Amino acid sequence: MPAFPDLTRPLTGSAATVRLALEWDIPEVLIAHQDDPGLHRRLGLSRPPSGAELGRRVEESEAERRAGRGVWLTVLAPGTEDFRGQLDVHDVDWDHGRAELGIWISPSDRGRGLGAGALALVGRWLLADCGLERLEILTEPGNEAMLRSAAAAGFTREGLLRGYRLDRGRRVDIVPMSLIRGDLELT
Repeated sequence: MPAFPDLTRPLTGSAATVRLALEWDIPEVLIAHQDDPGLHRRLGLSRPPSGAELGRRVEESEAERRAGRGVWLTVLAPGTEDFRGQLDVHDVDWDHGRAELGIWISPSDRGRGLGAGALALVGRWLLADCGLERLEILTEPGNEAMLRSAAAAGFTREGLLRGYRLDRGRRVDIVPMSLIRGDLELT
């Protein structure tokens, strides 16, 4: 199984910078969950994570990256180390060359293009440098911020998957959005 390359230097762009998630991000993640009490539900969690759970996740994330199972990234303000959110590459299927992405931005930083900038940076890295062919974002139809960010990053809306996911005992619709290697102008 292929592994993701080590990000010894952050991915940088004019709208966002992205690097591997680190232990020192944990306080900022906890603050974001306090500032947005619904964040954990949008991330598919039953409750906000604890500091200990996030610490274990940081420890496990390097092994996941090396094994090619996923990459946990932190979104920074452009050219800084100022935490702004996180991006998760998961459900990686190397046989079919695809992975799913999820992203969240801290409440005080939303609406500034950081999500779109981070998705564009990571999308290009995954398709051009890591060898994947297709990236997917699966979100609920009412998540307008995610839909706008993904579209601004070049993802294409593919329709509506009715009753696709079970969420807290109810079926929910999902909008799939994709970015494929052919969408990029690779030079």
